[in-house]
Amino acid sequence: MRFLVFLILLCDASGFAADARSYLKRAPEWFTTEEAARIGTNILSWQAPKGGWPKNGDTVSAICTDTNGLRGTFDNGATTGELRFLGKLYNAGHAELFKTAFHKQFVYILETQYTNGGWPQSKPAYNNYGHYITYNDNAFLHLAELVRDVAKSSDFNFVETDLRGMAAVAFERAIQCLLRTQVKVERELTVWCAQHDEKTLEPRPARTFELVSLSGAESAGLLLLLMGLENPTPEIRRAIEGGVRWFEKAKITGLREIRENGDKRMIKDASAPPLWARFYEIGTNRPIFAGRDGVKRYALEEIEAERRNGYAWYGTWGSEVLKRHN
Repeated sequence: MRFLVFLILLCDASGFAADARSYLKRAPEWFTTEEAARIGTNILSWQAPKGGWPKNGDTVSAICTDTNGLRGTFDNGATTGELRFLGKLYNAGHAELFKTAFHKQFVYILETQYTNGGWPQSKPAYNNYGHYITYNDNAFLHLAELVRDVAKSSDFNFVETDLRGMAAVAFERAIQCLLRTQVKVERELTVWCAQHDEKTLEPRPARTFELVSLSGAESAGLLLLLMGLENPTPEIRRAIEGGVRWFEKAKITGLREIRENGDKRMIKDASAPPLWARFYEIGTNRPIFAGRDGVKRYALEEIEAERRNGYAWYGTWGSEVLKRHN
């Protein structure tokens, strides 16, 4: 928290309401405007000295006047969102400097990828889990989608041919990483942990309330990525089928999340849509929860109010997976 406050003061930002991703769905015509170019200039000023952009900050509203305290990361959509914005600006006819910045930071992404195809949360790592292969908060997914699009999409025709070839290789490595890290339980393919060891590929924990587990949230996006591949290999098809079976087994029915006086709790409701827990115990497939004490519990109400209400413990993440498969 102190670091975020420091960034506000240091870079004269007005808040955290906006980021580059919030503009990406605007019409192509908007990216030709002076407003878009001004925002792009602001984004350029927020590049961290060691690569990437910081997370949870407003990189669009103001110029950053001192980058010394900035830490680049792939967490929470950081860096990939800024790069996509810069690409749209250059395509809209703006200055070469946006293309140059895109090239530099995209090379940083390629160089950050592990040889096994995974990406860390950040490089350098700024915490004791940032070096793990990070599926959490869709960091890996956003990176994989970006290298795929740079390799194949006409939106990135401005990227040099050799760099697009490197992007294609990076994407293939990412897919192989997914296949190698998919967790097996009693020889049956399931899904993924939110973090995996960058060397052994084993599931790993992150923050004290993010235990080793099977992820009902991030695994959905990873499966959808595999489902979108053209001409999937037999290995990829097996991975998809295993993941879909897991989502079907892990589906929770008859429960609805509500808030009363600001406090989150689960109630029985036969009409509620299917839910999935954020984390499942490997081996038993029981939903698990933890507070800042790091103690595994099996009911949401057993953890402290701050973590119970400040984290997404249940969601409809698997619905699109099952819909796409049917």
